[in-house]
Amino acid sequence: METIQTIILAIIQGLTEFLPVSSSAHLILISQMSGWSDQGLLVDVALHFGTLLAVVYYFRSEIVQMFEPHHFSSTQTLLHSPIGIITIATVPIVIVGGLFNEFIEQNLRSPSIIAVTSIFFGVLLYFADLKHTKKDEVLELTLLLGLLIGLSQILALIPGTSRSGITITMGLFLGLSRVEALKFSFMLSIPVIVAATILQSIELFNTQLIDINYLPLFLGVFISFIIAFLTIRWFIEFVNRIGMLPFVIYRIFLGVIIFLTL
Repeated sequence: METIQTIILAIIQGLTEFLPVSSSAHLILISQMSGWSDQGLLVDVALHFGTLLAVVYYFRSEIVQMFEPHHFSSTQTLLHSPIGIITIATVPIVIVGGLFNEFIEQNLRSPSIIAVTSIFFGVLLYFADLKHTKKDEVLELTLLLGLLIGLSQILALIPGTSRSGITITMGLFLGLSRVEALKFSFMLSIPVIVAATILQSIELFNTQLIDINYLPLFLGVFISFIIAFLTIRWFIEFVNRIGMLPFVIYRIFLGVIIFLTL
């Protein structure tokens, strides 16, 4: 793989992994439009690892707090703690993703599906954000709310849906504030990215790795880490001030452009 290809893919991955615009859709589309060959599992693992480092580093204080002793004083306390809620919310996508990943890879990666999901879930995000701006009461995250948001993540297996987009949408519909919906979506990304990286690594170890050029891989990790970290920080500030409308407009515009080019 050319170094320039790795750099471009790392920038796209870093920008879109945590924005509600679907990173998988953008990676699929850029490869199809450019005529590039598939980047391969090794690059996928490297780019995911870079974004994983970014979100872990950004929320390092919150992650440390999750492992404070009082959260483990009893099974009931642990279950309703942040780490317990995140764990329960992650289970559905891990199970469904593990069972249907091959089917999705073979049948749901077409531009037409990406166009439909981009527009549909963009409109859904708009109504969720609109509901947020009209409500007076702000709810706190509970185990039930976490599980419902986790169940919505299953839809993100379809390219174009956006994992962050659908979890933020569900969080807003359920009554979380914009900031809380964003933060939970980001925290929820950690076990999901870890699970995806582990699955990719297992598949990778079953192949022969010879004549690997490690420089583009390290470059990909570094660039995706920097871009993802800056994106997280900017995104939280931007949405808190302006809301989701710019991303809704972008998703609809992207979907329409894809339809026009089919």
